[in-house]
Amino acid sequence: MVYHYFLYFFISLCLCFLAAYLLERRYRRRPYFKLQADHCPASLSDLEKPVHSVALLGDPGSITDSENDPILVLMRKWMEKNGPDGTLIILGDNIYPTGLPPFSGFKREQAERRIMAQLNTFKKHQGQVIYLSGNHDWNKGRSNGYQYVLEQQEFIRKELNNTHSYLPLDGCPGPVSRPLVPGLQLIIINTQWWVQRGLRPIGKNYNCTVETEEQFFQELSLLLEQHRNDCVVLAAHHPLFSNAQHGGHSTVKQHFFPLTAAHKKLYVPLPVAGSVYPVYRKFFGAYEDMAHPRYRRLRKKLLRLLHQHKNIIYAAGHDHNLQYFPIRGNHYLVSGSGSKTAFVKKGGKAAFTHEHKGFFVVDYYAPNEVWLRALEPPTLLSHAQEIIFQRKVLGS
Repeated sequence: MVYHYFLYFFISLCLCFLAAYLLERRYRRRPYFKLQADHCPASLSDLEKPVHSVALLGDPGSITDSENDPILVLMRKWMEKNGPDGTLIILGDNIYPTGLPPFSGFKREQAERRIMAQLNTFKKHQGQVIYLSGNHDWNKGRSNGYQYVLEQQEFIRKELNNTHSYLPLDGCPGPVSRPLVPGLQLIIINTQWWVQRGLRPIGKNYNCTVETEEQFFQELSLLLEQHRNDCVVLAAHHPLFSNAQHGGHSTVKQHFFPLTAAHKKLYVPLPVAGSVYPVYRKFFGAYEDMAHPRYRRLRKKLLRLLHQHKNIIYAAGHDHNLQYFPIRGNHYLVSGSGSKTAFVKKGGKAAFTHEHKGFFVVDYYAPNEVWLRALEPPTLLSHAQEIIFQRKVLGS
């Protein structure tokens, strides 16, 4: 009798998982719009040229083809349109899987080929190109990651022939502030510093501008106060809101067929045991998850500060998709699908999500007219429209 109850329970559980899986498949890789008015497909070439445009490209570290990669093809079109009036921000995870090794060998050669696939395109940009570092650039956050990020910094600065093409310098936490045009300010912070294991440089001994964590927040607060009346783009690697894996969201497949993470054909149903790892990441978290104590502490402090201001566009990568969250007068982006895509849950606080390669741009026309747009490589026809989402984030 007990056996039959257990069998019925198991079959019912499997049917529930199957129904949830089929429902999830219906919307996976389809764009989600909370407001249909945001779904305004357009061609980049048809837009009025802004006073300044900021492209926010995250996690491009798996790009290998300089000429034909769809993201680089689209980026060249954006570069051609905006020229010197465009700033390109690379939001970290620039070289997969472990950044640029500070030693010779096959891994070093492979890493150089990957970063050069990007740099061969970005060298041609007439405007600014600025790289940030992500967890993969710090040797996936391992204790010797500091040497990796210094190596990558020098390589990129040399190739782009620009001291300020990798910020913050020397693995420091920041913040770094750069004016783009009057009314538009760029601030960059190194969020990997907060979750990094091993050496984390800070203070004058490492050429950092702040001596303590408290001073970092004081400096950031001062910068935000100075530019209270401007549109501020705050660039980082780690998002503050996410409907994807690092935000604690998993697919039904990950719960029911966990072994597919090791091999895509291992469809062995483990409907209860398979939930252990996703649940752990949601409530406890690895170093790079929002639930981890270090990440949670940073997020709490940043949000407490940002909630005191408006007109801030916080741009991050890390999760491999496109997400937009308008919260309390500010705008939080995940723009991490430069070379990979991964599941993202629709709804919640998000106004837009899409599991697709692409990147966000901030188009600044005037202090009271700033547009946020999501650009994606056309998938069917070469003349298809690249802009899938757009919203005026400043101005009526």
